[in-house]
Order: sequence, then C-alpha cells, then structure tokens
Amino acid sequence: MQDGASTAAPSIGSDPSEDVYFSQRDLSGSYDPSHCAVIELKGDTAACASDAVRIDGSTVTICDEGSYLLRGNLTDGMILVDAGEDDKTQLILQNVSIHSQSSAPIYIRQADKVFLTLEQGSENSLTSGESYTPIDDNQIDGVIFSKSDLCMNGTGALTISSPAGHGIVSKDELTMAGGGSYTITAAGHGLSANNSICMEQVKLTVFSGKDAIKAEHDTDSLLGLIYIQDGTYDLTCAGDGISAGAALTIEGGSFRITAGGGSENGEIRVSDQWGHMGGRPGGPGGKGNTPQPTEGTDSLEDSASIKGIKSAGIMRITGGSYLIDSADDALHSNDELIVEGGSFTIESGDDGLHADNALLISGGSLAIKESYEGLEGLSVEISGGTISVVSSDDGINAAGGSDGSGFGGFRGGDRFGGSGSSDSFIRITAGTLSIRAEGDGIDSNGTLEITGGAITVCCPTMGDTAVLDYEISGSVHGGTFIGTGAYQMAQSFSDSGQGVIAVSVGNQPAGTEICLTDAAGNLMLSHCPELDFAIVILSSPEIQKGNTYTITVGSASGSFPAS
Repeated sequence: MQDGASTAAPSIGSDPSEDVYFSQRDLSGSYDPSHCAVIELKGDTAACASDAVRIDGSTVTICDEGSYLLRGNLTDGMILVDAGEDDKTQLILQNVSIHSQSSAPIYIRQADKVFLTLEQGSENSLTSGESYTPIDDNQIDGVIFSKSDLCMNGTGALTISSPAGHGIVSKDELTMAGGGSYTITAAGHGLSANNSICMEQVKLTVFSGKDAIKAEHDTDSLLGLIYIQDGTYDLTCAGDGISAGAALTIEGGSFRITAGGGSENGEIRVSDQWGHMGGRPGGPGGKGNTPQPTEGTDSLEDSASIKGIKSAGIMRITGGSYLIDSADDALHSNDELIVEGGSFTIESGDDGLHADNALLISGGSLAIKESYEGLEGLSVEISGGTISVVSSDDGINAAGGSDGSGFGGFRGGDRFGGSGSSDSFIRITAGTLSIRAEGDGIDSNGTLEITGGAITVCCPTMGDTAVLDYEISGSVHGGTFIGTGAYQMAQSFSDSGQGVIAVSVGNQPAGTEICLTDAAGNLMLSHCPELDFAIVILSSPEIQKGNTYTITVGSASGSFPAS
C-alpha cells in the first residue's frame, strides 16, 4: 500500500500490481546517512545525540519520525518506538544484536508506519527469553512486536529466535520486500499479522511450533489477506505453512513447505467401501461413503490445522515452484482454489488440492505423489496444465459439503460428501491428466463432462472401485481417455460425441500392454497400466461410433464395435 493512502488492507481479489501492494519506499530500503540519528548500542546501555531518543538503561525509546541508524548490541534490552500516530519512522539495522530476556527486542507501541531496514551486507540478530512479562496493556508475544503497520526491507540478513512466542508480529499490516534474508525460529508463529501480509523477493526460512506465515483478523473476515510475489521460502512448521484468514494470492517464488511433520504423519485411513458406486457400463452409480472415525480413539480431536497452504477465502496461484509435504491438505481453500500456473510436487496425508467450492486448474505442472484424494472440490474444472495424481482413495472427487479435517473436525473421516447435485460436477476441457487411484479414478457426485485433454486413469481390481463414478451423467465429446480397473462396479460414459469402447478383459497383471488398432491394422492407442486390471475403457476423436476395432491385451485380442 502506498504511504499516505488509506490504511485499509489491499484487496487481494483485485488485479495485483506493485502500486497496490508495495510503495516505492517499501521496495527500496534506502536511506540518507546524513539525515540519520545514530544509536550506538553498548551492551547494557546505549548512546544517541538526538533529542528524539530517550535512553533509560538498556531501553531505547524513539519518540519521533525520522531515520535512526542502529549498531552494536544490547545484552538484555529493547528498542521501543513510541512516536506520533501519524509518524513514519525508519530503523536501519547495521550489524545489530539485541537480546531481551522478558520482552520484545523491538517493540513498536505507536507510529503510523515503521520501516525496519536491513543494511546491505549486515548480519543482525534478535532474540528473546523463555517468557514475556507485560510492560503495558499490550500482550507482547513476539521478538518484533508492532501495533502499527510494519515494513521489513533492505538486503541484509536477520536471524530471529523466539523460544516462548512468535517471530514477527504486526497487529496491523506486515510488508516484507527488497531482497532481505530472514531466518526465524519460534515456538509460535513465524510471521503473524492481523490485516495482511505482503511479501516480495524475500528469502525466508522458518522453523515454527505453529504456523510459519499467518494472517488472520479476529473480527473482520475480509482481513487476514496474504499476497506473495517471488522470493524463496523454506518453511518447516508444526501448523500450517501459509495460512490466510481471508484471500491468498501467490504470483511466484520458490517454496519448500513441511507442515505437521509431513505426509507420513497424516492419519491412516482404511476403507472397506472403496467408492460403493454401483452400476454397470452405461448406467449411473452411487456416491461413495468414506470411513468415519472409530469411537474410542482420538480421531475426534480439536487439533491444530496442519496444511501446506491454506486460505479461508479465494486462493489464486499463478506461478512459482512448490515442494509441499503436509500431514493434511497440501493446498486448501474454504472458498475457490484457482491454479493458473506453477510447478508443484506434493505429498499429502489428506487431499492434494481441496476447495470447499470450485477447484479450477488452467495451467501449471502438478505432481501429486501421495494423497488420500488427489483433487477435491464442490466442482472441479481442468482447462489446462499437466497433472499426475497418486491417491489412496479417489483421484478426483467432486461433492457437496465441506472438508472438516484440520478444522477441529474428523481428521480421519472426510465429511466432504452428499447426494447428487447439479452444483457438483467435474469438467475437463484440456490438459494432460494421469491418475493412479486406489479408490475411484474420477468420482462426481453430480455430472462428469470431458470435451478435451489427454486422460489416463488407472484403478485397482479390488473392492468396489471404478474408473468412473458419477451420480447424474457422464459424457465425453472430445479428448483422449484411457481407463483401466475393476469390472464389478464399473461405469462407462452415459453419453458421447465420439466412439467409446468399454470391454472386460479378464484379470490382467500390471504392465500388460493394451493396443487398439483399426480395421486396417493402424495403431490408434497403446498403454501399459501400472496396476492389475479387468476392464478397459477407451475413447478418442479418432474412434468412430459403429466402427469395429481390435483390442489386444498381452497375447489375447478381440474385435469390438465402438458405441
């Protein structure tokens, strides 16, 4: 937000630009040394010639706007900013080391905005003790604690250690920009802000006992926004990697996130109703039931959220690279989740991508290597991108309701389900999609519509699993589809604008080659499934309804008309 503009948090739902999220002063981190008051930190005291600085033992109080250059160390002290409510104050850290045994090394009690600048080439350290003792009416609980807007900028380095609280706390807006390097170890949150967190070209490493990056407002659901533009983020946390109480936008950057100990700490689910879809090729099936927690266990827990990236509002990702290992969902939105670009490698103890409303993927590369369900939303729309999914239940699931896992709900039982609804659908118009699911491959509580793309679905032969499971209708009017799996509860498409071949092939081992040839012997499709299979479903624009084609599975072959 530009200095002097409205103090309301930026609207993340609007078209992003640096003019909205960052002022030129936020980005520059510059200062004029000739106009700085120099504060020399000297162990248990300090010295400064400016009348705007009061020194009481090891407490340094800055009372006015302006620029203040700090250097040296305090063994047990505090920098306190208590300026006018319209004052903009800049603190420049030049190889500063401050420890506060019982409070925040830097406490911003009052100002309009404070710029905390890391001088180029400087190495700075801020640490706190094992507890925070109140010094006024504010509940200070972070190494840097600000009641006002706070901007961290400059290209230097800052190390923060908070064994009893949070790393950086802003009760208003928190901005981090300009290429600085931050390493934060905290018992609580790494970064915490009420109104918004906006980050640009930050090098951030966090080890936290709660969320690594968190923005949340107690009373205003429109606040708690997060916007990230480029930078490098290495986040290891017991809670969420990134958590927004409202909307979240990421436009680029490199992210390595381990949340809740990673996917190996996700609750193990065992289902004896693997989709329970019913039906036969050409007929409708039923929505599957996922297992509920066993009574007498700790599955009914009011646990902390342990997701990779989470937002209560719309989440939009347009670029960046992501390596996410999370005990719960890797990407989770309580509203819409929109992926327009980026490269993702995901291991999740629950869903790979989850949206309570629409999940929309139009670009990017997603490799979901481990998940309970790969893609889940009230509706799922794929219009581009390269997607691979490995799941222990459904590969794609579209259903009504909301996922309670990680929000004090049933961590072992996904409550995202309901009866058939026209609001619930899966629509694939383009992209490359590969699914290996231990449950249903593609499961829609409403309709399934395929009009483009290249889709491969591989499901097991055990249990009530199916390549396709839809409640209302399933149509294919474009694209290439190859599906293999169980026969007992199988469905094929109920409507098609191109040829479809669905045949039982007996029990075939994984790796057996499937070849489809036309009447002239021309090879049209070939595939080697990764799992055992008993049914093959094929469709493509080149397959003509009514024509006869030969399917060869291993050493056996047969001719079948396309429907």
